[in-house]
Amino acid sequence: MDRLIAAEVFICIVEQGSMAGAANRLDMSRSMVSRYLQQMEDWADARLLHRSTRRLSLTPAGEQVLSHCRTLLQLAAEVPVIDRQQPETPSGKLRITCSQIYAQKVMGPPIQSFLQQYPQVSLDMYISNDAVNMVEQRIDLAIRVTNDLDPNLIARPLGVCRSALVASPDYLQQAGIPATPQALATHNCLTYAYFSSLWQFARGEDTESIAVKGNFSANEAMVLLNGARSGMGISLQPLYVVAPELRKGELVQLLPDWEPIKLGIYAVYRDRRHQSAALRALLDWLVVFFADMEAQDTGAQT
Repeated sequence: MDRLIAAEVFICIVEQGSMAGAANRLDMSRSMVSRYLQQMEDWADARLLHRSTRRLSLTPAGEQVLSHCRTLLQLAAEVPVIDRQQPETPSGKLRITCSQIYAQKVMGPPIQSFLQQYPQVSLDMYISNDAVNMVEQRIDLAIRVTNDLDPNLIARPLGVCRSALVASPDYLQQAGIPATPQALATHNCLTYAYFSSLWQFARGEDTESIAVKGNFSANEAMVLLNGARSGMGISLQPLYVVAPELRKGELVQLLPDWEPIKLGIYAVYRDRRHQSAALRALLDWLVVFFADMEAQDTGAQT
């Protein structure tokens, strides 16, 4: 039973002088009042009231418990006031999670600038390619890239992840350059274990879905990137990952007229109402960062 309610009931019994009076004042059945009193005596391991036909009176233990109950209710009443008086300066520790490739390729700059702006905040990163259990791992914020977000999660959209179809010049010299999405079916395609091997593309209103296959797959995008760079086959990679290799000529973008399906980027968290100032600040910081990254990607494509 709720100890705050039990404390309130016990105080009311004393103030009203009877359980019937307390029941009437609290709009509660007399049996429920009696249960709360019994529970309070069990917690105190002592008899709290002398019961007579005329009036109830406190035992010595009851006088001590009454004082403690009034202090307890006063502290409970002050909690919202304390919360409103908390400084808005973000502080404290946040535990965040993202995939390995996101940690290596994306999250470094926003985290560094965020911590410079908010030196009283500390961040602990939990790197995992799996969608971890946020409660078990004590995660405050998860960065997830998906088009199949769990509807039970609380998520804030951050942006869109665009991809590029890439291969090394050596591979293309040996296997040829695919001219259409359908031609991918004859190539060695390096697939990501957590996603479907059905690659989807769009060109204007036209769409194509191609079932690809190959002799190598992995659950980590950097492994597939290295495989494509070494000439093992064709890989579908996030544009932010392969942009440096494309600029250096280590990889070649294929089928540039056909855009691979876009994925949503989300900040996932556990509680919408009771967010710390640090978590709110980090969410706002990431929204701005990903908007800037989206603008840069769009500008690079035009």
